[in-house]
Amino acid sequence: MVRGLMRNFKFLPPALDSIPTGWYQFLMTPAQHESRTRLLDAALNVFRAKGYTATRVEDICAAAGLTKGSFFHHFKSKDDLAIAAAGRWTEVTGALFREADYHKPADPVDRVLGYIEFRKQLLRGSLAEYTCLLGTLIQEVYDTNPPIRIACEASISSHVATLTGDIEAARAAHAPGAIWTAESLALHMQAVIQGSFIIAKAHYGAGPATESIDHLKRYVAGLFGRTIQ
Repeated sequence: MVRGLMRNFKFLPPALDSIPTGWYQFLMTPAQHESRTRLLDAALNVFRAKGYTATRVEDICAAAGLTKGSFFHHFKSKDDLAIAAAGRWTEVTGALFREADYHKPADPVDRVLGYIEFRKQLLRGSLAEYTCLLGTLIQEVYDTNPPIRIACEASISSHVATLTGDIEAARAAHAPGAIWTAESLALHMQAVIQGSFIIAKAHYGAGPATESIDHLKRYVAGLFGRTIQ
């Protein structure tokens, strides 16, 4: 998705292991920081296009226009890159969603439904441009590489947390007797959206995914007493 998303908004010392991760950006020169970001952004695209297992370090370097020396300057391994890529995904997609117009309506139901519609509008371009890095990685490594799975789960949870406020406000205003929680509905929405990406891959096109998200929108609208076609 990041090529599609980006259309809408792209030698540390030996004591590196003892330095808090959050300080790296201050210790790297601008050129070093730029090359690391290029590798991460390349990873977002290549992992989604080729899958995690099939992707080689050489593929990432070629997509970033950098050498393997540069790669290993910033990352210990492909696994290390994938974990960092999950964080980069959170950063890039988080900016996109924060700036989206679905936040503008006064009624929280309209904001929740607007979010779903926004997700549908992102189904453009090639599969690798709109499918999710996190889902792609998790499907491959959920049982074989716990650190990558945990990094992806953290990114998903971070996104879910951005939705729960609007969902809870909508529940309080329009479905006060509902027994479900805002977090459970936010997770269900992500499950449907992630599933729609799998269907899109199976059909090699966005049509069925679009219809799936339309069904999700009708379902969520019904929870709040709305009827939409």
